[in-house]
Amino acid sequence: MRAEDIARQARAGADFARLAATFSDAGGALETGGSLGWRTADRWPSLFTDALQGKPAGTVAGPLRSGAGFHVIRLEEERSAASEAARPVVQTRARHILVRPASGPAGDVEAQRLLNELRERVQSRRSEFGDLARQYSADGSAARGGDLGWLDPGDTVPEFDRVMQALALNELSQPVRSPFGWHLIVVNERRNGSAADRERIAARNVIRERKIEEQAQEWLRRLRDKTFVELRLD
Repeated sequence: MRAEDIARQARAGADFARLAATFSDAGGALETGGSLGWRTADRWPSLFTDALQGKPAGTVAGPLRSGAGFHVIRLEEERSAASEAARPVVQTRARHILVRPASGPAGDVEAQRLLNELRERVQSRRSEFGDLARQYSADGSAARGGDLGWLDPGDTVPEFDRVMQALALNELSQPVRSPFGWHLIVVNERRNGSAADRERIAARNVIRERKIEEQAQEWLRRLRDKTFVELRLD
């Protein structure tokens, strides 16, 4: 069973976001790495909360059966409503170089090799980060020298966000794997956001949750449309 194999890989330490991007049938999994964002406990299906109740971050549960299919879920983090309200919104201005690997293990090795070479060129001041982004990056930010603008927490996929948040100003990351490919990241600025920014983030998360729920219902509808029932009379 595919869901059981995915759960085994996740428990063995495989990159969960990559598994979601590769195998999940949920809409948007490729872009989000399966991330469902933050919600209060009462807004999660009881199937999920029951499976993860009292478990530490990093716990993988499943396969879990629902009307929409089988789920494999991973608990990323928990925090209280009070701590969330008191947490300042720190916005980050970052740039990156994205290299999309060719298929197979050799593609990943080559992408990392290239990014390590570019990293060394920037560190030795033989090249400017923006110039290399324009030449090598495989996304729309390349024309802006890799500039991603101001990012709120959660704007990027978890693998990217975790590394970006941990970087000091002007520090170059090691090559980072995400569902999109391999990234080289540099943080140029940080600033404290306003209360309006927090409200905007909360509103955006609600919209994202609704879209995920709508996609799940649409997937279930398509599944039902493809289901045939044979009846026989004795």
